[in-house]
Order: sequence, then C-alpha cells, then structure tokens
Amino acid sequence: MLAAPTPLVLLKLPTVKTRVGLNKTAIYAGIKAGWFPKPVKIGAASRWVESEIDALIVKLTERRDHGKA
Repeated sequence: MLAAPTPLVLLKLPTVKTRVGLNKTAIYAGIKAGWFPKPVKIGAASRWVESEIDALIVKLTERRDHGKA
C-alpha cells in the first residue's frame, strides 16, 4: 500500500524571514538572482512552499560544510 503524499505547507513572509535569517529585501534579491525559491502567488499574497525553504537551508548548510561559497 502506498503512503498518502505529504501535504504542502505554505509559509508567510515573516515565517520565511525567521527561518532563513534574511530580511524581505535580501529574500527578493535572492529570488531575482535565482538562488532563493520563488513564492506562490495567491491573489496579491505571496507564500513559500515549506519544503522548498527547508531544501534551501540544507543546500546552504552543505555549501558551508564543503567550503563552497
């Protein structure tokens, strides 16, 4: 029997800022530069997929641990 897929969780900007330790300007600069996940737009609101933010944190940690800039 296959397990049910894990539901996606969407995060608001204040939560994303807390998780990654960046301010709004740095987050949007990262999106423009292509290294930060793009938000999901819901009307005028922006939300980020939690698993994508978690993957970014892992990627940044791996870079740190392997001496890559």
